[in-house]
Amino acid sequence: MPNTKSAERRMRNSARKRLHNRSIKSSLHQLEKKYLALITSGKKTDAVTSLRDVSSAFDKAAKSGVIHKSMADRKKSRLSARLNGLK
Repeated sequence: MPNTKSAERRMRNSARKRLHNRSIKSSLHQLEKKYLALITSGKKTDAVTSLRDVSSAFDKAAKSGVIHKSMADRKKSRLSARLNGLK
């Protein structure tokens, strides 16, 4: 348990931020999963629009500090490579 008032406040803030970050990460996983399902089914036009949404979501998450910028760039690169490999 926290010993000081400021430690209590930090505990409340970190718990709130943790929940917010978890929800953003969860939505990232869902978007990525939906995109990969489109890739495997071969729907290239839908996958192109989905890639735009996924890339935007990764950039926003990196901007707010939920994930690292390098991770967002790496994910976007690998997802676009999957799209380019599709015939």
